[in-house]
Amino acid sequence: MDENLFLKGRVAVVTGGSRGIGRAIALELARRGASVVVNYNKSSEGADSVVREIQAIGGKAAVFQADVANTAAAQGLIKFCVDTFGDLHILVNNAGITRDTVIMMMSELDWDAVQDTNLKSTFNCSKPAVKHMMRKRYGRIISISSVSGQMGNPGQTNYSASKAGQIGFTKALAREVASRNITVNAIAPGFVDTEILANMTPEMLEAAIKMVPLARMAKPEEIAYAVAFLASDQAAYITGQVLGVDGGMAMM
Repeated sequence: MDENLFLKGRVAVVTGGSRGIGRAIALELARRGASVVVNYNKSSEGADSVVREIQAIGGKAAVFQADVANTAAAQGLIKFCVDTFGDLHILVNNAGITRDTVIMMMSELDWDAVQDTNLKSTFNCSKPAVKHMMRKRYGRIISISSVSGQMGNPGQTNYSASKAGQIGFTKALAREVASRNITVNAIAPGFVDTEILANMTPEMLEAAIKMVPLARMAKPEEIAYAVAFLASDQAAYITGQVLGVDGGMAMM
């Protein structure tokens, strides 16, 4: 592995890190040498499992429970990271949920829950992280958006809006903090083989795959590799960008 892609001495926070894409990201950052705070909201067993895997390969990791849709809880997460590992270099805003249904059936609760978990949490975590990073004059903020935020998706007005919001947030924040050597980028995955797709019928999955030029779903690890690159020193001149890891779905 290119030594520039190593993250030895770096400290990372991964929200929603107990399963799926977040789990893969936490493990990949740890493999490259970063100390990782694995955030979770409800899945304590999953988060503990990730930490054990990281420790088994000689890495450093800690668990922190926080509903990052809550401002105070998100601030507590960032404080815990700095108190535990002495620093914070990488924030991965990965926490996310879906509440899919057509707009005529969508409740206000469905709308608000998705905005709070997917978009407000990005603000809640990024603000205290930026405060620390600006003092250090170094940082990497990476948000896991979605191809749905670029293209839209029927039955996902709430999810698509939240993910498009992350993209706008990314571009604006990148301009604000570039002078302090902080980069801010987003990754837009397409269909990824995680439990979030469990509610899709085989017919729906087949139709989805037909939309992908590479004709398959992504593995969570393939999203994690992209995060690790954007967190590395080799990506120091990349900011305000949306990296599509979508098998070609949203070619622009």
